[in-house]
Amino acid sequence: MKNPVDLHIGQRVRHRRWLLGMTQQQLALAVGIRFQQIQKYESGANRISASRLWDLARALDMPVSFFFEGLAGDKDAAAMADDGLLQNKETMDLVRAYYGLDEGPRRRLLELAKALSSSSESHSPRA
Repeated sequence: MKNPVDLHIGQRVRHRRWLLGMTQQQLALAVGIRFQQIQKYESGANRISASRLWDLARALDMPVSFFFEGLAGDKDAAAMADDGLLQNKETMDLVRAYYGLDEGPRRRLLELAKALSSSSESHSPRA
Protein backbone atom coordinates (compact mmCIF):
# COMPACT_ATOMS: atom_id res chain seq x y z
CA MET A 1 0.00 0.00 0.00
CA LYS A 2 1.38 3.40 -1.00
CA ASN A 3 1.96 5.98 1.69
CA PRO A 4 -0.11 9.17 1.14
CA VAL A 5 2.94 11.37 1.86
CA ASP A 6 5.03 9.50 -0.72
CA LEU A 7 2.19 9.89 -3.24
CA HIS A 8 1.92 13.61 -2.55
CA ILE A 9 5.65 14.22 -2.89
CA GLY A 10 5.76 12.16 -6.08
CA GLN A 11 2.92 14.22 -7.55
CA ARG A 12 4.76 17.43 -6.68
CA VAL A 13 7.89 16.12 -8.41
CA ARG A 14 5.85 15.27 -11.52
CA HIS A 15 4.03 18.60 -11.60
CA ARG A 16 7.21 20.62 -11.24
CA ARG A 17 8.95 18.52 -13.90
CA TRP A 18 6.01 19.03 -16.28
CA LEU A 19 5.96 22.74 -15.56
CA LEU A 20 9.61 22.97 -16.55
CA GLY A 21 8.98 20.90 -19.68
CA MET A 22 11.48 18.32 -18.47
CA THR A 23 11.29 14.62 -19.30
CA GLN A 24 11.78 11.87 -16.76
CA GLN A 25 15.03 11.01 -18.55
CA GLN A 26 16.32 14.60 -18.24
CA LEU A 27 15.49 14.73 -14.54
CA ALA A 28 17.07 11.33 -13.96
CA LEU A 29 20.28 12.46 -15.68
CA ALA A 30 20.32 15.64 -13.59
CA VAL A 31 20.29 13.64 -10.34
CA GLY A 32 22.33 10.66 -11.53
CA ILE A 33 19.73 7.89 -11.54
CA ARG A 34 17.71 5.94 -14.13
CA PHE A 35 14.42 7.29 -15.44
CA GLN A 36 12.61 4.20 -14.12
CA GLN A 37 13.43 5.40 -10.62
CA ILE A 38 11.83 8.78 -11.39
CA GLN A 39 8.73 6.87 -12.55
CA LYS A 40 8.62 5.01 -9.24
CA TYR A 41 9.09 8.21 -7.24
CA GLU A 42 6.35 10.02 -9.17
CA SER A 43 3.87 7.17 -8.72
CA GLY A 44 4.64 6.91 -5.01
CA ALA A 45 5.80 3.31 -5.44
CA ASN A 46 9.24 4.19 -4.02
CA ARG A 47 9.93 6.51 -1.11
CA ILE A 48 12.34 9.38 -1.79
CA SER A 49 15.21 9.61 0.69
CA ALA A 50 16.17 12.97 2.19
CA SER A 51 19.38 13.19 0.17
CA ARG A 52 17.57 12.29 -3.08
CA LEU A 53 14.84 14.84 -2.33
CA TRP A 54 17.58 17.42 -1.87
CA ASP A 55 19.02 16.48 -5.29
CA LEU A 56 15.59 16.61 -6.91
CA ALA A 57 14.85 20.00 -5.36
CA ARG A 58 18.10 21.38 -6.78
CA ALA A 59 17.44 19.88 -10.24
CA LEU A 60 13.88 21.26 -10.24
CA ASP A 61 14.98 24.63 -8.85
CA MET A 62 12.66 24.53 -5.84
CA PRO A 63 13.17 24.49 -2.08
CA VAL A 64 12.67 21.10 -0.41
CA SER A 65 9.64 22.55 1.40
CA PHE A 66 7.84 22.83 -1.97
CA PHE A 67 7.31 19.06 -2.03
CA PHE A 68 5.47 19.14 1.31
CA GLU A 69 3.14 22.05 0.49
CA GLY A 70 -0.51 21.07 0.60
CA LEU A 71 -0.05 18.16 2.98
CA ALA A 72 -1.58 19.73 6.06
CA GLY A 73 -4.07 22.55 6.15
CA ASP A 74 -3.83 23.70 2.53
CA LYS A 75 -7.35 22.70 1.52
CA ASP A 76 -7.27 24.44 -1.89
CA ALA A 77 -4.18 22.52 -3.03
CA ALA A 78 -5.57 19.28 -1.66
CA ALA A 79 -8.93 19.88 -3.37
CA MET A 80 -7.27 20.55 -6.73
CA ALA A 81 -5.20 17.38 -6.41
CA ASP A 82 -8.24 15.35 -5.34
CA ASP A 83 -10.28 16.67 -8.27
CA GLY A 84 -7.53 15.63 -10.65
CA LEU A 85 -7.23 19.20 -11.89
CA LEU A 86 -3.45 19.12 -11.66
CA GLN A 87 -3.38 15.71 -13.36
CA ASN A 88 -4.84 17.22 -16.53
CA LYS A 89 -2.19 17.73 -19.23
CA GLU A 90 -4.07 20.77 -20.55
CA THR A 91 -3.84 22.41 -17.13
CA MET A 92 -0.11 21.82 -16.95
CA ASP A 93 0.38 23.11 -20.52
CA LEU A 94 -1.56 26.25 -19.60
CA VAL A 95 0.48 26.79 -16.43
CA ARG A 96 3.75 26.26 -18.33
CA ALA A 97 2.70 28.77 -21.02
CA TYR A 98 1.53 31.25 -18.37
CA TYR A 99 4.87 31.22 -16.58
CA GLY A 100 6.63 31.53 -19.92
CA LEU A 101 5.18 35.03 -20.28
CA ASP A 102 6.88 38.19 -19.05
CA GLU A 103 5.47 39.66 -15.83
CA GLY A 104 3.35 42.39 -17.46
CA PRO A 105 1.45 40.18 -19.92
CA ARG A 106 1.15 37.49 -17.25
CA ARG A 107 -0.61 39.91 -14.88
CA ARG A 108 -2.94 41.11 -17.65
CA LEU A 109 -3.81 37.53 -18.60
CA LEU A 110 -4.58 36.71 -14.96
CA GLU A 111 -6.86 39.74 -14.67
CA LEU A 112 -8.60 38.75 -17.93
CA ALA A 113 -9.13 35.19 -16.67
CA LYS A 114 -10.55 36.50 -13.38
CA ALA A 115 -12.87 38.88 -15.21
CA LEU A 116 -14.10 36.15 -17.56
CA SER A 117 -14.58 33.76 -14.65
CA SER A 118 -16.68 36.19 -12.63
CA SER A 119 -18.56 37.21 -15.78
CA SER A 120 -19.57 33.61 -16.47
CA GLU A 121 -20.63 33.16 -12.84
CA SER A 122 -22.88 36.22 -12.93
CA HIS A 123 -24.52 35.09 -16.20
CA SER A 124 -25.18 31.52 -15.16
CA PRO A 125 -28.77 30.62 -14.28
CA ARG A 126 -29.44 30.44 -10.57
CA ALA A 127 -31.37 27.65 -8.96
